Amino acid sequence: MSELKVNKISPRSGTDVTLGDSGDTITVPSGATITNSGTATGFGKVLQVVTATDSTRRTTTSTSWVTSSNTLSVTITPSSASNKIFIELNTSLFGVGLRTYTTIFRDSTNLGDATYGMSQSTTGSWVGLGMSYLDSPSSTSAITYQFYWQNGGGASTAYMNGDNGTASITAFEIAG
Repeated sequence: MSELKVNKISPRSGTDVTLGDSGDTITVPSGATITNSGTATGFGKVLQVVTATDSTRRTTTSTSWVTSSNTLSVTITPSSASNKIFIELNTSLFGVGLRTYTTIFRDSTNLGDATYGMSQSTTGSWVGLGMSYLDSPSSTSAITYQFYWQNGGGASTAYMNGDNGTASITAFEIAG
């Protein structure tokens, strides 16, 4: 292994600097930072996508956070602690005379408000629900994102996935 220590690498006028050849891997050690002060590209790329679905009609009368479904969760392992995870969730909800609060948990951490989560709906008919969240978990360990919900009050039952609906949760790892 060879090591070159310099303060600056500059191309000849009108040319580009190339690091490595096609198929090579350029490694940035842990703790090192690459700063983009110009027009460098490649950051923000989607590195991996994990998705899960649930097409079973679910119900809750709980006034505390509960999982909607053990199948409506995804586990993703970021390749770098500086990468972000974008989570997108879609489902449908129904209830009469009640508020349904919904949120996404990262492992045991509620990513929304402790009481109301990320969204709420008062319904008398099926309503589509879409939520998204850009998370910075600062981890390279496996992380589980899961949909939680609760009945925000009222004598009725809250329902999810009506009329042959399918809920989905998707996690995208975004290069930092």
